[in-house]
Amino acid sequence: MPHASVPRSYPIFRRLPAAALCALLSGAVLLPVPPAAAQDASAAAQPGASRTYAPPSFRDLARTQIDTVVNISSTQAPQASAGGGRLPEGMDLPPGSPLEEFFREFRNRQREGQGDDSPEAAPPGTPRGLPSMALGSGFIIDPAGLIVTNNHVVADAAEIAVTLHDGTKLPAKLVGSDAPTDLALLKVESDKPLTAAHWGDSKSVEVGDWVVAIGNPFGLGGSVTAGILSARARDIQQGPYDEYLQTDAAINRGNSGGPLYDASGAVIGINTAIYSPTGGSVGIGFAIPSSLAQPIIDQLKDGGKVRRGWLGVQVQRVTPDIAESLGVDGTSGALVTSVSPDSPAASAGLRQGDVITAFNGDPLEQMRQLPRLVASAGIGSTVPMTLLRGGKEETVQVTIGELRNEPQQVALSGSSGAPRSAQPEESKSALGLKLAPLTPGLRQTFSIADDVDGLVVTEVDRDSAASQRGLDLGDVIVEAGQEPVATPADLESRIAKAKEDGRKTLLMLVSRGGDLRYVPLPLTPGTNGRKG
Repeated sequence: MPHASVPRSYPIFRRLPAAALCALLSGAVLLPVPPAAAQDASAAAQPGASRTYAPPSFRDLARTQIDTVVNISSTQAPQASAGGGRLPEGMDLPPGSPLEEFFREFRNRQREGQGDDSPEAAPPGTPRGLPSMALGSGFIIDPAGLIVTNNHVVADAAEIAVTLHDGTKLPAKLVGSDAPTDLALLKVESDKPLTAAHWGDSKSVEVGDWVVAIGNPFGLGGSVTAGILSARARDIQQGPYDEYLQTDAAINRGNSGGPLYDASGAVIGINTAIYSPTGGSVGIGFAIPSSLAQPIIDQLKDGGKVRRGWLGVQVQRVTPDIAESLGVDGTSGALVTSVSPDSPAASAGLRQGDVITAFNGDPLEQMRQLPRLVASAGIGSTVPMTLLRGGKEETVQVTIGELRNEPQQVALSGSSGAPRSAQPEESKSALGLKLAPLTPGLRQTFSIADDVDGLVVTEVDRDSAASQRGLDLGDVIVEAGQEPVATPADLESRIAKAKEDGRKTLLMLVSRGGDLRYVPLPLTPGTNGRKG
């Protein structure tokens, strides 16, 4: 069955047809049904009702909320094919599926336009085959016709159609979309007020609480499933703002964009993806929390686009080895690897090697909190930021800028070996690396920019800690022990100083393809550097 996958794919979560993290284009991925008071099943449909006990039935919630959920279909231009509008081999449609009507109408249009649906009847250059399409879910948030769904359900669509629960089919217009959070807002015109859902507070729902999903799995429409909230704040590597709710409610292809309700009947999430080795539900589904979605939808409603705060730093996680090499306690915070010139961070005096431990009063337990906090900060506002520098805590004031372009994640890849003639003055360090000062020849060989200074790696002992930590040919060691290095002697001096200070690791700043990252290398002989 046609489907679409999450637009940003990572190796751990594959696309839906394979074992994968699946964007559920045919419907809404909703978390399990919300709990209500056992003594009063009708409380399940009342926002704010107790979630202490599961109700005898979720029928009241289903009856009151099912009219708020819609089916969404979107189409693009036909893809070149010799299929002549026929279904792909092996594709079976369930009786009454919206796809059945869609393909019937498409074949009729082909016959009317060509006089015959055979490939030979089409004029040269005419696109043939099935149009690209997606089926998904959504939910009404305003009686005037505003509908929330996933961006991947409607991305690049030429036409969007919404089918209400009573079967009414309406054309929809895209009000705005936000790819980083995979959210979109649609508008339909109806001759009567529509039944709207209400936002709930995803932060108030606890692991183990009941949740309910209503959506359009496999184009069937109006399907209700229930489960519990399995986990919170899941980072599934789909973008900088990940903090998904996880549920075991049954979610399948076609649930994307649908609502996840709490026990009171309020929307606490937008179903977006599943993890599955089979392509179907295995009880691991993910929903965008309402605490993240509602402000984004409000911005789309007001202006059709999303504005985000900007700090102007690149950061990485503080690992135990990095913490030890910096002489700091714990692994909370975000380690600054670079500061953009003329950025708010630069104006506030942030430096490479600073560890940001709190932003605007919110402690950073994990590095990935920082992008979300900065993005939601008021543009133009001045906020306090706490950091560790040289082992001492400092507080700086930073005025938030506006993010103009979403950050691009650059893939890191090793370079092939360089000719021996291009590797003068090499020196083998105690870390299992052969290093050389940068020369014009080495810059050309490894495509190293003129503004990068340091020692270039020309050989790596594959059994060394450096290899285990990912160092490769062409990497440039810019700093060691938070001091610049230009010669192999500089590095040996930093190693000796770290050992003298009782350090077990040496923190090195490494440049690869213009991107900077900190790499802690163990100084103890025989340590393989594998992370625990």
